[in-house]
Amino acid sequence: GRMPNMVQAGTYSAVSSYLKAIEAAGTDATEAVAAKLHEMPVNDVFTRNGKVAPNGRMISDVYLLEVKKPGESDVPWDYFKVLATIPGDQAFTDPAQSGCPLVTN
Repeated sequence: GRMPNMVQAGTYSAVSSYLKAIEAAGTDATEAVAAKLHEMPVNDVFTRNGKVAPNGRMISDVYLLEVKKPGESDVPWDYFKVLATIPGDQAFTDPAQSGCPLVTN
């Protein structure tokens, strides 16, 4: 009955994505699972329009939020208004331009 915190929600998202990648790959072999993780979109309670970049970084939409006034919330845990959505490809550095040595593209 309690709202998960950011760490709990992020862990759930990461583990769920990993398990889906294992299922999609049909194996738990590292290379095959990593390839599936890079192919599969991530859309869950924690991440919207997410993808794993070639350098391993999660790229997803980012939100500008405003805390709602008490009378604006109709249901439990309804605390924020989304004022703007910044698409992940605009919010994060392009992996090829990141300088990360793990970039393979």
